[in-house]
Amino acid sequence: MAKNVIQFGFDTKVANKREVGTIKAGVATVKLLESWGIKHLYGIPGGSINSLMDALYEEQEHIDYVQVRHEEVGAMAAAMHAKMTGEIGVCFGSAGPGGTHLMNGLYDAREDHVPVLALVGQFGTAGMNWDTFQEINENPIFADVSVYNRTVMTAEQLPHVVDEAIRQAYAKHGVAVVQIPVNLGWVNIPSDSWYSAAHSHRKFPNPTLDPEDIALAANILNEAERPVIFAGIGTRGKSKVVIDLCRKIKAPLANTGISWDNFPSDFEALLGSPNRVSTKPSVEVFPEADVVVFVGNNYPFAEVSKIFKNVKKFIQIDIDPSKLGKRHYTDVAILGDAGDALKAIYDKVDEKPETGWWRANLANVANWNEYVHRLETKTEGELQLYQVYNQINRVSEEDAIYSIDVGDVTQTSIRHLHMNPQQMWRTSALFATMGIGLPGAIAAKLDFPGRQVWNLAGDGGFNMVMQDLATQVQYKLPIINVVFANKQYGFIKDEQEDTNKGFLGVQFQDTDYKKLAESMGAVGYTVTEISQLKDVFDSAIRDIAEGRVVVIDAKISNERPLPAELLELDPRLSPEEDIAEFKRRYEAEDLKPFSYFLEREGLEPHIGKIEQGGF
Repeated sequence: MAKNVIQFGFDTKVANKREVGTIKAGVATVKLLESWGIKHLYGIPGGSINSLMDALYEEQEHIDYVQVRHEEVGAMAAAMHAKMTGEIGVCFGSAGPGGTHLMNGLYDAREDHVPVLALVGQFGTAGMNWDTFQEINENPIFADVSVYNRTVMTAEQLPHVVDEAIRQAYAKHGVAVVQIPVNLGWVNIPSDSWYSAAHSHRKFPNPTLDPEDIALAANILNEAERPVIFAGIGTRGKSKVVIDLCRKIKAPLANTGISWDNFPSDFEALLGSPNRVSTKPSVEVFPEADVVVFVGNNYPFAEVSKIFKNVKKFIQIDIDPSKLGKRHYTDVAILGDAGDALKAIYDKVDEKPETGWWRANLANVANWNEYVHRLETKTEGELQLYQVYNQINRVSEEDAIYSIDVGDVTQTSIRHLHMNPQQMWRTSALFATMGIGLPGAIAAKLDFPGRQVWNLAGDGGFNMVMQDLATQVQYKLPIINVVFANKQYGFIKDEQEDTNKGFLGVQFQDTDYKKLAESMGAVGYTVTEISQLKDVFDSAIRDIAEGRVVVIDAKISNERPLPAELLELDPRLSPEEDIAEFKRRYEAEDLKPFSYFLEREGLEPHIGKIEQGGF
């Protein structure tokens, strides 16, 4: 376009007239982003954000613009970048639909409390408030999703407002949105009229622990007969002290699904996650427990499932005072870093000899792990998702990164990925938006180019974002995309089985993802039988070593994974015929109820269920 054309309410000929000792406001803004250590921005250009594109063009040797195929993917990639690195993610969209397309990723960031900056284009100031093309009142749209939400009014404000937005996003662990009238980025401002606060950024120090709270917690744990530690993402990076405390007080370890990568899968007392995205040992333990240590945890199903209704004493540890007492009445509330508090309790608490409670839980975990292993290592019969995970575990590297989509794959990855704390597992946790796997894999490979990256997705989630497979190819990001394809929204279908009269809207036609991959320049494989898996996964590893993008289209069966939240195993809770049908349907003939192991240790089971709650 010629430089003298008036577009989006601004004469670009005037804007490009450079003065001595000045800098374009847009260029100053991009330099400000660089000063904060921002390396990637995700988005799609448009007329209302082209001054930012001009600035990115000028600074392209210092910051990378990543061209996604949909702004939603850019926002989700920015959110996943923040979850993986702890650093702010940045995305942008033009006025109108470009900006509104960002919403899904921004809400994901809001719900998981990670810092994301969204730069949203706006019509030039001369055309604002005239109902001009794509010109809408953007502030109310982003008010709910953001901790900071401003429209820039003058060119000199632009770098200052963006600097403020970044500081607010970090300080408040959320989304900051800045709307930028397109003309302002082209205006020259004095070179000394802006500065960056990046060098001033500091994190709050850990709160000082109250010794009385630690002593109270230790006393309760000394008297506890059936303690459980329930760890959330606040324990990330502190797995050793958690496990040490478990072994000292003989308390099994439950963890939220989103903290799954924090603990080694082979820890003998690892129960897994309760309720909806669940494992059997964790579902069964809480009705039997008398004391819970709820640490770094904001478990969102606590109230609706009444998971703690049988618990006698509740100890909570959190670094955020607003979380204390949020999910259950607390007998002891400890404000502090999870690692610091657990270490203090460990030093104060008595070591317990091996107990029947401890042995019963270890036996229950072992029984569950044997069941899971048997499914994964089947060599005959219809291809199931379990055998696919067996191959992923076989070829995964010690520091692999898993970007996990939402649905059955969320639940089954928790059950069937054999992980260690060097690895990384991320998804859309509280917002639970489908389609997060592929964008997260893009962010992971850009952020950690030397590590093996997986996108694990059902075909429902993959269908939502599969156009951005082309982004992986364009930027030469060797990622293995595994599509668990069974022509259905499996998790939603399972919900309809429990609550509805029939199935509607949960099944769809098949897609040949191998051909799709090849059409975009990736390597594609189709797997229909268990016997094909080893060769395909070996080939995939060779392909990514050569820098290729890989898609594995695993045509799996469509049966429901065992619903651990709806167990039919205990004859005191379910009729014998229901138990027999449950075991037959889920290949669970050797699974035993937790009560079996408790009684074997001479302990009386309380016999109770956690309610599903909310759905």
